[in-house]
Amino acid sequence: MSTETAETVSAGNPGNGQAAEEIPPFRYSAALAGQIERRWQDHWEAHGTFRAPNPSGPLADPALVEQRGQKVYLLDMFPYPSGSGLHVGHPLGFIGTDVLGRFLRMTGHNVLHAMGFDAFGLPAEQYAVQTGTHPRKTTEENIQRYRAQIRQLGLAHDDRRSVATTDVEFYRWTQWIFLQIYNSWYDTAAGKARPIAELRSEFESGVRTVTPAWSERDEAGRRELIDSYRLAYLAEAPVNWCPGLGTVLANEEVTADGRSERGNFPVFRRNLKQWMMRITAYSDRLVDDLDRLDWPDSIKSMQRNWIGRSEGALVRFPLRISTQSGSAWKSATSAGIEVFTTRPDTLFGATYMVLAPEHPLVDSLAPAEWPAEVDPRWTGGAATPAEAVASYRTAASRKSELDRQENKDKTGVFTGGYATNPVNGQRIPVFVADYVLMGYGTGAIMAVPGQDQRDWDFAQAFGLPIIRTVQPPADWEGEAYVGAGAAVNSANDEVSLNGLEVDEAKRTIIDWLAARGAGESVVQYKLRDWLFSRQRYWGEPFPIVHDEYGPVPLPESALPVELPEIDDYSPRSYDPDAADTQPEPPLSRNSDWVNVELDLGDGPKKYRRETNTMPQWAGSCWYPLRYLDPTNGERFVGEEVEVYWMGKDPSGHGASDPGGVDLYVGGVEHAVLHLLYARFWHKVLFDLGHLSSEEPFRRLINQGYIQAYAYTDARGSYVPAEEVVEAGDGFTWNDQPVKREYGKMGKSLRNVVTPDEMCDRYGADTFRLYEMSTGPLEVSRPWSTRDVVGSARFLQRLWRLLVDEQTGSPQVVESSEIDDDTLRLLHRTIAGVREDYTALHYNTAAAKLIELNNHLTKRFGPGAVPRSVAEPLVLLLAPMCPHIAEELWSLLGHGESLAFAAFPVADEAYLVAETAEYPIQVNGKVRSRVTVPADADREAVEAAALADEKIVELLAGGTPRKVIVVPNRLVNVVL
Repeated sequence: MSTETAETVSAGNPGNGQAAEEIPPFRYSAALAGQIERRWQDHWEAHGTFRAPNPSGPLADPALVEQRGQKVYLLDMFPYPSGSGLHVGHPLGFIGTDVLGRFLRMTGHNVLHAMGFDAFGLPAEQYAVQTGTHPRKTTEENIQRYRAQIRQLGLAHDDRRSVATTDVEFYRWTQWIFLQIYNSWYDTAAGKARPIAELRSEFESGVRTVTPAWSERDEAGRRELIDSYRLAYLAEAPVNWCPGLGTVLANEEVTADGRSERGNFPVFRRNLKQWMMRITAYSDRLVDDLDRLDWPDSIKSMQRNWIGRSEGALVRFPLRISTQSGSAWKSATSAGIEVFTTRPDTLFGATYMVLAPEHPLVDSLAPAEWPAEVDPRWTGGAATPAEAVASYRTAASRKSELDRQENKDKTGVFTGGYATNPVNGQRIPVFVADYVLMGYGTGAIMAVPGQDQRDWDFAQAFGLPIIRTVQPPADWEGEAYVGAGAAVNSANDEVSLNGLEVDEAKRTIIDWLAARGAGESVVQYKLRDWLFSRQRYWGEPFPIVHDEYGPVPLPESALPVELPEIDDYSPRSYDPDAADTQPEPPLSRNSDWVNVELDLGDGPKKYRRETNTMPQWAGSCWYPLRYLDPTNGERFVGEEVEVYWMGKDPSGHGASDPGGVDLYVGGVEHAVLHLLYARFWHKVLFDLGHLSSEEPFRRLINQGYIQAYAYTDARGSYVPAEEVVEAGDGFTWNDQPVKREYGKMGKSLRNVVTPDEMCDRYGADTFRLYEMSTGPLEVSRPWSTRDVVGSARFLQRLWRLLVDEQTGSPQVVESSEIDDDTLRLLHRTIAGVREDYTALHYNTAAAKLIELNNHLTKRFGPGAVPRSVAEPLVLLLAPMCPHIAEELWSLLGHGESLAFAAFPVADEAYLVAETAEYPIQVNGKVRSRVTVPADADREAVEAAALADEKIVELLAGGTPRKVIVVPNRLVNVVL
């Protein structure tokens, strides 16, 4: 919203009615702030002020490493350089880490802080489809815009370390890391990844046996065996196929109604051969090592829930596949359906089974015709089971995972097949229903409607039996009962669970199943292997070629595999509503690039390059490591450099320290996938001996969001928020009433405010101070442009206190007596601001600085502040408002930047209060207060309290029954 006050202050007018021609030439205005800020940004760049030295390698300066002191590695989450640039919400975390980094440099630390760009991705490719502009051109232009915006904010990054995932030299190492993962397998006995060459040697030597034996296999068989162990492998997998975009999409790129987030095209679930990462091999370590990390509990819980480790039982239900012979049906027992359940104690209540539509057994279950006794509700109106299943599968492929899990309409069809419940021998029908997902458990469930509400609803809809196996409380009035209780209806001739509580019933039935080969105790995970390929152009090419047997890794000498030029970025013209189309990656159109002749060690052969590209996640998995050593051409990061910046430090972080970045700041939206994927890659590299740290991020903080008001007109359309005017009790736009709503800031809501605007109107330091003043870093906060003026006025008052606005010269007193009140407040402010910066409580630090400035203005006034007070004030302000602080420091006669100046230290003598205030309670109620010397003993405090006139009046000449003095807290008088 526009405000007159904001405009006048930004123009240099303090808002007191002073005429424009009377404004002093050196008043701290937006124009002067801009000049100061550009000058100091140029200075920092020219002098490499924020370049952090490495202990070895191309960026080494061992002497400076020693001089700087303890290292600290600060990291912001990788931004994607979109065409719209930054809005004021984006820099919140960036400024927060910058303030901390500046403070730490001043307190004797070698601080590494860099910024790069997660630059591959679908938006640039879609823009290329629409305009024909090469994605690299668009991406590089966007990066330049981001860099200009970040520079304008005065962020203290080491400019030598900036990288983009689209840099060929960067993705060369992304490809190298992929090869390390591809050429590895997870040895469960050792509990870590090992080179695939060692596995091959074990098969060849007979140390590890397999059927058929290694010596009995041909080359194809040996390759197939080895490939089945790799941490990166090709497999058929259910994916989100979007014909309209011509690519597979990640779950986060699909909306809740099953359409693409970009373009709003329908998305289908179907099986396609894709590259996968065996992240599930690390499930236990990914869960267990969370306890070693200094992360918010909420983020740890989200990761634990995503991995979903559950203890339960794997139960086998024998199948009864029916064949029709005349009018009689014959049943033949065959291989069973495996089901994972966390509640094996409820097995006696399983009255039907459900398979995911993608389950491989679905087709084999369907007989030629429906059984004679089939319930019409089970058939979906189809003439045969095969038709019913095919039709249902098509419908399920059009739904999102969210819709499937909710299954609001309780849809499903009978496969025509039956299974046998292993605990009671009952024949139970097998259905297909889309609320069961192939990606969870085994893709099959035993349905116990008495103990699961979704199963209950499904059973009600399809007329299926409901048997309770856990006794609900006597006052239970619901349907499915999911609580604890004694088992009921759960016995056969060999075992009885009746009367047992849940845990004991679980143990009993698992033992019974295991003794009969019908099941066993297992641990399962919700986590699935990571789908790692995309049918796109703008991504990292795989360092893989294919021969007649399958994939072949390229040697490191063949890296990088660079993206070739193509004529058309568009996906093949598909019917957006046709699920049965086949992906055609854009790279496949450059036949000269795809079809190559190479000598990979056994003579020249023809190969076909992999035409999928890696997902955008690939580069963001390891970019913190490249910041450490971005010019190293021999390794993705130098060994000594990685140990210095990210190695384990038991002395500083405890014996269980996993190493990693000292502080990672970013949005909670990356709480699961990005963090989980990065941890997986890091652990593989650690296992293979390439890293000393076990985890990438030792400490994590999620910054809050900047939120803003948006406004809609009578049609419900959003109008420009900056043009809305407050009118009485409401708001208007072009003199028409509008409704106000509160939430995210975004282009579609027309409420975006850019940092460029704020810097132009107020200066970068004012913008930085405002963002840091509005709340703790972790807390979301509202944006209000009108309130920025408060931060602007504080900096104007500070400037006017120390600088002559007519001449631009400093005005401080070189020697002056300083009263005790000022000294106490100064040192209390130093101690408090130090503590606040350390804790990232920048809002309270700002409040303390404003209090000190107000005190100095009243006590001394402009031109009379002693240097011994002015200089600490400037240094205290410097981390939040570095440009004005540098300018003031320079004006005060210092020839060097204050970036490494010693941060003020409080004198403890001034932190001790001279007096103490005691509230006086009379019979439990505070009736008065008394101030006494801070070192007063109990007798003195009691005497002062009883001499207080209000207490004397209440005593009315009498003597209290008891007086209790609690030192430094209160006096309690009992009448």
